[in-house]
Amino acid sequence: MFRTNKENEMFRDKWFRAGLAGLALLAVGYAAPADAASPKTLKQGQELFDENCAVCHQEDAIGEPGLAPSLTNPELLSVASDKFFEATIRDGREDTSMMPFAHLGRSKVRAIVAYLRSHEKLPNRSAEVDAQPGAHGDPRLGEQWYNYICSTCHGLDGDGYEAGGTGTAIGLPGFLNQVTDGFIRETIKMGRSNTRMLGFQGPAAMANLTDQEIEDIIVYLRTLSKN
Repeated sequence: MFRTNKENEMFRDKWFRAGLAGLALLAVGYAAPADAASPKTLKQGQELFDENCAVCHQEDAIGEPGLAPSLTNPELLSVASDKFFEATIRDGREDTSMMPFAHLGRSKVRAIVAYLRSHEKLPNRSAEVDAQPGAHGDPRLGEQWYNYICSTCHGLDGDGYEAGGTGTAIGLPGFLNQVTDGFIRETIKMGRSNTRMLGFQGPAAMANLTDQEIEDIIVYLRTLSKN
């Protein structure tokens, strides 16, 4: 059976495209992860952390209640994006002891974040978490739940350590302007293992809040940054 010239061209084109697709798959299969930090970067990140951050956040960034939070907590690393960490290091947290480190420059800040990421134990869900819809609820009910459950550690106005609490300042613009509602939502639900921040949803939680009650708390928190 003989093919016409047109059929031969179609045949060659088909196999050429298949070959390109196969090469593309091979390239993907053997490519190193784009976000994998090199040993050199991790070493630099640890050195920078030890020089600039360990005095408050302690060795290995495990944190200390009433002074500075853990930055290697599995749940935090799972829901926090690189953008969140970089912005926090760069800009600091106004009205807290977390000073800005913009003078380090972008590459050094990213090296510190890479070092923190090297402690990950859970899948990175930050993109999924940040894509969650904004909270909708009643801030008046949220205030009641916040005062009853959250203020003991975070302070009545969300001032955290500055108010003598053991929790971070979650009511200040420096925090609220950097986090999404999904970040707050997941933190309230899951808590932070090996810290005083317990989860607040589920039978084993400190308080089994409903989804709507959590929404109310988030909406109330958002009002604090406007006060």
